Amino acid sequence: MATQGSNFLGTMRSTAMLAAGLPLVVLAMLAMIVLPMPPLVLDALFTFNICVSLVVILAVVYVMRPLDLAAFPTVLLLATLLRLALNVASTRVVLLNGHTGTDSAGKVIEAFGEFVIGGNYAVGIVVFAILVIVNFVVVTKGAGRVSEVSARFTLDSMPGKQMAIDADLNAGIINQQEAVARRAEVRMEADFYGSMDGASKFVRGDAVAGLLILFINLIGGILIGVLQHDMEVGQAASTYALLTIGDGLVAQIPSLLLAVSVAVIVTRMSRSEDMGQQLFSQLLGDKRVLRVVAVLLGLLGIVPGMPNVAFLMMAGICAGGAWLIERRREAEATVTDNLVVPDVVDKEANRDLSWSDVLETDAIGLDVGYRLIPLVDRQQDGELMRRIKGVRKRLSDELGFLVSPVRIRDDLDLPASGYRISVMGSAIATGEVQLDRELAINPGHIEQRINGVPTKDPAYGLEAVWIEPGQREEAQARGYTVVDVPTVIATHLSKVLHEQAHEIFGHQEAQELLDRLGKQAPKLVEELVPKTIPLSVVVRVLQELLREQIPVTNMRAICQALAEHGRSTQDPDALTGSVRVALGRTIVQRASAGSDELPVITLDPRLEQILQEALKGGAETAGIEPTLAERLQAQLSETAHRQELAGQPAVLLVAPTLRPWLARFLRFAVPTLRVLAYNEVPDSKRVRLIAAVGT
Repeated sequence: MATQGSNFLGTMRSTAMLAAGLPLVVLAMLAMIVLPMPPLVLDALFTFNICVSLVVILAVVYVMRPLDLAAFPTVLLLATLLRLALNVASTRVVLLNGHTGTDSAGKVIEAFGEFVIGGNYAVGIVVFAILVIVNFVVVTKGAGRVSEVSARFTLDSMPGKQMAIDADLNAGIINQQEAVARRAEVRMEADFYGSMDGASKFVRGDAVAGLLILFINLIGGILIGVLQHDMEVGQAASTYALLTIGDGLVAQIPSLLLAVSVAVIVTRMSRSEDMGQQLFSQLLGDKRVLRVVAVLLGLLGIVPGMPNVAFLMMAGICAGGAWLIERRREAEATVTDNLVVPDVVDKEANRDLSWSDVLETDAIGLDVGYRLIPLVDRQQDGELMRRIKGVRKRLSDELGFLVSPVRIRDDLDLPASGYRISVMGSAIATGEVQLDRELAINPGHIEQRINGVPTKDPAYGLEAVWIEPGQREEAQARGYTVVDVPTVIATHLSKVLHEQAHEIFGHQEAQELLDRLGKQAPKLVEELVPKTIPLSVVVRVLQELLREQIPVTNMRAICQALAEHGRSTQDPDALTGSVRVALGRTIVQRASAGSDELPVITLDPRLEQILQEALKGGAETAGIEPTLAERLQAQLSETAHRQELAGQPAVLLVAPTLRPWLARFLRFAVPTLRVLAYNEVPDSKRVRLIAAVGT
């Protein structure tokens, strides 16, 4: 612990020193423009400038991905400022002390000038001019253009990349943390190439400035030497030409290196390998390339009048390189076959088990047969992926919480065209489709049937027929509802998730809803959890609401009801009843489908009294005669069916004490029947009695 603490403190001190030192470096660069610099300091700074340029270009060559060098635009700016400041400082020294000799501006400038000029000033000036042209016209201009195009295409591709990340997240290929990391990488990539577009202008401006400084130093130096220091024109020209070319060369070499660095980093692909690996694998990775080159060079080498030795020697080198590449690949293949697999097996056998070997249960799973893989393959533009995303979005809007991503896998145990929907690791529903056909669903009133393969709608069990795509218009004309295979699976998934929403919903979702409400009503959430009731009770109440197809969108009303009644009871069933009363208007509005009048079914008073007597011991210990329970379910099912045929909702209105038990009792026997309590109906809603069961 002490070592870790000391390492952490050391890292913090280093970071603080760098943060404090960077502004000082910038100020020192600006001071170099104003303050005179002695030749010895100029030598040290010019050497440092060349060192920085070499470090930058090597970092660019060896970096795995361009984004791994995200600080490159800032480094480029600082290096350009340093070089321009040195140009100004050296110009001052050259013009002030140039008449004293070629070593007046330091040994570095003198050495570079003498090396390029080589005793011939005309040749030196031409060589320096060519160097400037190469830097300005070729490298800098090309790098600037590439940076501009890269920035434009990167910004244009951002929406597509964001959609691809959302699709992977919805399909369950990545989790939420990976999606956040990939979105951050997309933003970083856009920022990087946008910054590189601007930073390349620094390099271009630096090249222009270097060219102008060259002429200023040369012309100004000659004039100062002749007019102020009474030097001969030839002597002044030779002295100041050497100093000017040396000064320009000391500045242009780092400038050229940085320009090449910019060109290299903006022309690289975003792969996890350095530039050397990319060039070798892509240029020399195929032995046929070197073989063909060797043959062509060999043919040129035997042509009379050509430099035969040079061409034949290079042809031999290329042929040898092709042979070495082939031998290397054969050796790698042999090692892979003989050593790697056993080694991996041994490591796996010797490795101890850990928690990473325990598989986690997916909240929502969709397993498909191998023939349905194209529907969920994003590389083949799988339509089912988009449908699943739409299902999640619609259910999230309806239910009031974010539905978990759907984890999609292929399963060879399933039929080739079959699928299985799982919730919390348990298979809930299965189905089988015909990939090359469409499903024509019979709403129930079609007399003239269409030819096809009879089946049942997987979602709702309606009569349906698998038809050819060419029969679609005919089926629609006869009254069928025709859907394609992705819609069939997506509809089935939507129905299952709507019915199993209470299982998908958990503590994490409840906490997210409370956090969102806390931004609007912080006092309410602070008072509710955990002061009044624990989070587990809130989760139970919300799960019961979802189990009864009541959305949890109105969290303010739900939490207000829980805060009001949570002081007197911690029973989830009692609290659910109180919340239902608070949401009564929403519940009745959904049950009545927006109508001003609510048609209801009631129980005979004597039957209601019998049921209340049976519930005195509690809903868990309630017991009624089996014959009575069977007759009650049959009569309610028949009445609800008549209501459905009449196009009206089936609503059973009972006493508040009976509602929870009857809702559970009839949930699977009469799934279309909604059970409401008297106190859940708002006073403004008109109630119309249509039947009394148990008379």
